[in-house]
Amino acid sequence: MSLAALTGVAAPAKLNLFLHIVGRRPDGYHLLQSVFVLIDWSDTLHFERRADGRLARHDLTATLPADDLCLRAARALQAASGTSFGADIAIDKQVPWGAGMGGGSSDAASTLLALNRLWGLGWTRSRLMALGLSLGADVPFFIGGQNAFVEGIGEKMTPLALPRQWLAVVKPAAGIETRAIFASPLLARDHEADKVAGFLADEGIQQLLNGYGSNVMQPPAEAECPDVTKVARVLAERFGNSRMTGSGSAVFARAGTGDQPAASLPSDLPEGWVGRMCRSLAQHPLRDWQDEAKDEQV
Repeated sequence: MSLAALTGVAAPAKLNLFLHIVGRRPDGYHLLQSVFVLIDWSDTLHFERRADGRLARHDLTATLPADDLCLRAARALQAASGTSFGADIAIDKQVPWGAGMGGGSSDAASTLLALNRLWGLGWTRSRLMALGLSLGADVPFFIGGQNAFVEGIGEKMTPLALPRQWLAVVKPAAGIETRAIFASPLLARDHEADKVAGFLADEGIQQLLNGYGSNVMQPPAEAECPDVTKVARVLAERFGNSRMTGSGSAVFARAGTGDQPAASLPSDLPEGWVGRMCRSLAQHPLRDWQDEAKDEQV
């Protein structure tokens, strides 16, 4: 049975604890390995079902691009399902754009999960993930709803049970063009591949908590955007470590696993910088919305 409205739908961001390029496909796409961790820095979406089939987005805070991933996701699900319903979609945008935190992909994933419910479609998680991959490589991760070791172009995921941790996250005002990073001669494309089994044991989990690996995109990003270097230096001075996430300009620092973080963010961040003390999430807030046991013909 379809619903009339869904309010307060979360779309949390993610961080890459590390990011390595281990090869390239024949079609030119880079093969990645990373660990994605959900954090409590989140957008909030609201959905109201329409009977006329129209899809409309309403920006509650920041103005989004006219054809953002959220609307593209809604159109894709509407077309694939053949539903006659539409929706009004309102977005309270809090996760910064161009940060490498997956904000747009998370909005798209939460849109697919919410409209699946709102329209009474009954699609399973695996079917939504397949549709999500056509929208972006990070979308299936958010639909999957679990912290994970990620491979391929982002479509291969092995769930990881990670302890909750504090993560200080700061994004400078400047952004980075992803194409410039991938074109940079500073980008290392031949990192030795890791085996996922190494991260499933207690020793591997501890390595992740201690800062295993690197983000190979950070050197070319720093060459393109000096503010990334500045943020990394500020966080390293405060927390003893720092690392860029994804291919955006946001940088994070590990800040402990206790009840309180090891330190707080500096109170005098430069104008235009945005930062938060975040907690990692054990799972996506919408993880329980799909019942994979209730599979259907695809």
